[in-house]
Amino acid sequence: MTFKEKVKTILEDCLENKPTLFLIDFTITEAFKISVNLDGDNGVMLQDCIDVSRAIEENLDREEQDFSLEVASVGIGSPLKLVRQYKKNIGRTLIVKTSTENIEAELVQANDEFVTLSWQAREPKKLGKGKETVQKIVELPYTDIKEAIVTVTF
Repeated sequence: MTFKEKVKTILEDCLENKPTLFLIDFTITEAFKISVNLDGDNGVMLQDCIDVSRAIEENLDREEQDFSLEVASVGIGSPLKLVRQYKKNIGRTLIVKTSTENIEAELVQANDEFVTLSWQAREPKKLGKGKETVQKIVELPYTDIKEAIVTVTF
């Protein structure tokens, strides 16, 4: 078993015991720096990162292979990567980039195939001059989304 496979197995075992947490990204550099990024259905607490870090530390032997370890939650400005992340962010505002446009909209619904976004836009009136505010709703398949980031409003 390679070093990476061993770490991945330890991570999977650890996350089985924490069903609200899920793995977003996991890398090991050539210098054996292990980076683990987590997210959770209810967020990620500091204790969650400590627990995952300890599980990895306790199951690897530094005498066999020296390594450095970083376990963190995904940042607030990090793009959403998994369907599970979209589902947990229903009701929040996203900036969604597609191949043709950028949309800032509320995430109304997320299922396994697509997301439903809702926003208001100013468009030319159908009759007469000027613009009017219209409510737009679009179902966007995940395959059409290049990047989606949760925005924070204060």
